[in-house]
Amino acid sequence: MPLTVDIRKTFVSAERRFTLDVSFATTNQRVVLFGPSGAGKSLTLQAIAGLQHPDEGTITLDGAPLFDSARGVDLKPQSRRFAYLFQDYALFPHLNVRQNIAFGLHPGWLNPRARVRHPEVDYWLNALDLHGVAGNHPPQLSGGQKQRVALARALVAQPQLLLLDEPFSALDHALRQRMRRELSDLQTRLDIPMLLITHDPDDVAAFGDQVVQIIDGRVQPETPFAGYVRSLS
Repeated sequence: MPLTVDIRKTFVSAERRFTLDVSFATTNQRVVLFGPSGAGKSLTLQAIAGLQHPDEGTITLDGAPLFDSARGVDLKPQSRRFAYLFQDYALFPHLNVRQNIAFGLHPGWLNPRARVRHPEVDYWLNALDLHGVAGNHPPQLSGGQKQRVALARALVAQPQLLLLDEPFSALDHALRQRMRRELSDLQTRLDIPMLLITHDPDDVAAFGDQVVQIIDGRVQPETPFAGYVRSLS
């Protein structure tokens, strides 16, 4: 997964002025953007996904430009074929589990039928142990089940890259440990590149084949703390 990010964007509000100036490159299958809350990690992930538009710079994947301000390239999110797992999972409360997963195949205004049948949907229901709750709605699910539904919806479209925004922050400690193991096993089995953002050193230890530390909108040089976190894995 040769991914190169070199972007700049300035945000101005009544409270603050914040400049995102991020540059890194990777060929690793597991990359962690690590740093405190408000450092610019989510903004970076959103720019890679096409949900934020940098003021200038470039983003390339496998040598193909996703964003290039000098050449006027800015692919729409759906053209980038990335799976984005939001921090709150962003499940549709009026759709059952099967419908939520099927939505990943045909995103748009039309909701999938309640009893929709599709081999890809059935595959992920089985793969993530969700068949027993296929007819349930998100309020009826546990935290771990919600995360698995969100993962299934993200993966059903066979994305090129999996983007995860603080995927374990809403889970209690025991469930967080279990879901880390499940996600690690799933990523290994699928061999899909993954970019995960976190402020939790345990996530870094589990997934940080490469760690990009971001503070105040900028990538930091390697520090003893970052090296210590990596040594835990």
